[in-house]
Amino acid sequence: MGDNTLSKKGSNGISRRGFLGRTGSIIGAVALAGHITPASAAAAAEAGAGPITDGARVAALVIGTGYGGSVAALRLAQAGVDVQMVEMGMNWDTPGPDGKIFPKVTSPDYRSFWLRTRTKAPLSNFLGFPIDKDVPKYTGILDAEDFAGITVYQGRGVGGGSLVNGGMAVTPRRANFAAVLPSVNADEMYDTYYPRANAGLGVGMVDPAWFDTADCYQFSRVGRKHAQRSGFAWTFVPDVYDWDYMKQEAAGTVTRSALAGEILYGNNHGKKSLVQTYLARARATGRVTISPLHKVTTVSPAAGGGYTVAIDQINTTGDTVATKTVTAERVFFAAGSVGTSKLLVKLKATGALPNLNGEVGRGWGENGNVMCGRANHMWDPTGKLQSTIPCSGIDNWDAGGAFAEVAPLPTGIETYASFYLSITKNPNRAEFTWNAAAGRADLTWQTAWKQPSISMARTIFDKINSKEGTIYRTDLFGGNRIWHDTLTYHPLGGAVLDRATDNYGRLHGYTGLYVIDGALIPGSASVNPFVTITALAERNIEKIIATDLP
Repeated sequence: MGDNTLSKKGSNGISRRGFLGRTGSIIGAVALAGHITPASAAAAAEAGAGPITDGARVAALVIGTGYGGSVAALRLAQAGVDVQMVEMGMNWDTPGPDGKIFPKVTSPDYRSFWLRTRTKAPLSNFLGFPIDKDVPKYTGILDAEDFAGITVYQGRGVGGGSLVNGGMAVTPRRANFAAVLPSVNADEMYDTYYPRANAGLGVGMVDPAWFDTADCYQFSRVGRKHAQRSGFAWTFVPDVYDWDYMKQEAAGTVTRSALAGEILYGNNHGKKSLVQTYLARARATGRVTISPLHKVTTVSPAAGGGYTVAIDQINTTGDTVATKTVTAERVFFAAGSVGTSKLLVKLKATGALPNLNGEVGRGWGENGNVMCGRANHMWDPTGKLQSTIPCSGIDNWDAGGAFAEVAPLPTGIETYASFYLSITKNPNRAEFTWNAAAGRADLTWQTAWKQPSISMARTIFDKINSKEGTIYRTDLFGGNRIWHDTLTYHPLGGAVLDRATDNYGRLHGYTGLYVIDGALIPGSASVNPFVTITALAERNIEKIIATDLP
């Protein structure tokens, strides 16, 4: 592949300022017209869909705009490298018919789901009735991607998963780190890269005194009481929400967002997604350009060095409207665990990158995610007003292999229910394989592999139910099920560090190809994973810049 050093020259004829100005004018014109519909929103999104041009030569191409990709783009740009980012989802900056960019959890519409014609909410039933509904097909913000045995929820749009998660920004306990990333120096991570990641993400903690009196966290205080009465450790959990804004929401002095049921399909205020943090800083360098509604289909070595990358530009109903071929000196795979893994498996199997090793696609896990609800007594109301931002959890990791997020049920009515998302020490791992006949990557996960997660979560909730004289809810997931065991919010692995790549994310077999996202983490982070993904990306890109750039 020759030298493949990263050049610092411009890569196309459209300036960042010119592109943003053009996009802003389009969006402003639509907004001023006062008739914002899915069709007009789509027209605005497509018209500003991205400056990357057919035939462009780029120094660094980053596939995806989630945590790892955003870190890479920022640090490369600060090192003087021009960066092109391609993002399959939209740039979420156009209001919908309600005047808001994002809808409420309880009111999903065309903006909510990625190219589905019917919603697929993680909590699919309430009081025994199904709550999913038909919606127009649209490049919405949340992808419920179905594989055999599991549905993987992923954020779609500029900012990736940071747009749709609850923002729980957890650094793993140091004692657990060796089991998460055994080839990585823990001292470096905890002394340098975790602090750097937390600072870059804007991580903060709820004010404990305010928490104890806020109506919107009554559900969490009930969770604390029940956990502690059963002898479990309960803990506050950091988050990337603006806690001062949250206090103002509760006081009624600002527009409500977390207190208005906004999170799963985006958050209009308060949430510090990557758009407000790493990506804002990256754009401010003037060296980073983002092309939304662009999907990479293949990557292969270019005759003159670097890599030929084929890209489909899509519209908001998922149709390909243009195909582009660019040459990139270096390519950073940052499409998320699933997106990166599926693409690499395809590239190896189809002969585009045949020298990728046999570890590509392996070591995939779902962070042990499992959900359940409990029916409390009438004297234990959890509150009509519930913040969509969780800020506490129950820790039984050492004794039972489970950490349970005390989650909200922001229905607007009193439910007397406690709701939980558990992260468990599930040992099962799956593999992505290429299905040539169907032209897609399949996943070998089996629903039965969730049984360890259920057993581990039971170490918490069976005991609490016994102590409190309460029962599990069976009306939340359909079919009188206690456990939602066919989903994950936290896909990890598929291109594992020091297996599919070297110890800094360089793919084996090729110079200038890197993985820099959650695909590097082998299946479990022991906690919500995005801080670890960010910190690992900070570590890896620092090494890559120091050693791979001239």
